[in-house]
Amino acid sequence: MPHVSSAASPQPAKPRGKSKAIDRHWDKNSATAETAGKIRQRLSRAIPKPRCELDHENAWQLLIATILSAQSTDRTINRVTPNLFEKWPTAAALAAADRAEVEEAVKSTGFFRNKAKAIQETSRILAAEYRGEVPRDLDAMLQLPGVARKTANVVLGTAYGLATGIVVDTHVRRVAQRLGLSQESDPAKIETDLCALFAKRSWIDTGHRLLLHGRYVCLAKAPQCERCVLNEVCRSSEAEPQQTLAARAHAEQRLVESRDDSLR
Repeated sequence: MPHVSSAASPQPAKPRGKSKAIDRHWDKNSATAETAGKIRQRLSRAIPKPRCELDHENAWQLLIATILSAQSTDRTINRVTPNLFEKWPTAAALAAADRAEVEEAVKSTGFFRNKAKAIQETSRILAAEYRGEVPRDLDAMLQLPGVARKTANVVLGTAYGLATGIVVDTHVRRVAQRLGLSQESDPAKIETDLCALFAKRSWIDTGHRLLLHGRYVCLAKAPQCERCVLNEVCRSSEAEPQQTLAARAHAEQRLVESRDDSLR
């Protein structure tokens, strides 16, 4: 899951193509619950079983994998974590490991020294204060090294089914801006906008669906507008849809599921 740098906050995605006339009148209040409902309905058809693509067996493994995923890819993390968790299968074991060995184990994920320090310190706190378990509380999660709202929302939502917010990463930010769901660039503000538009009971699945849609269809440099299930409700669409909604939904489902398998 790529990390959004705060050094130079990118500007919201500019409207493109047929949506320009609409965008002149767009403001923060124009993204309605009705629009959000259409988006949720269409994404539910295309991604009926949304899931986190980081391999894990429990909440602690997911937490460690998510910390490591900053500025890396899920494919890379899924190659690294089996060996990591085989060597150090518990929070206590990882906390007590030699730092140099941990750094070597996670080196391919990038920023490996900072990440090794974060996952060991987090594991130390969990072993000492939570019996090795990840707390089921957002505020407690945010006190852990290497954990911000995105990571906390991923773990609490995926591992425990707790809807503490909507995950906002690079993909979700891009999709939200293009759809007109938020004009913000700060992830926390985008999350606030999204949580106001979608029912709390849908926050977990909505976050996964927006992320997967951005990862596989609404690409950063070459969005697949003609094959997008959201084409008719997107203010930034660059092309007319080439197939029926049902055909586009089926194609996206197959794409996400096939790519998901390739991450293993």
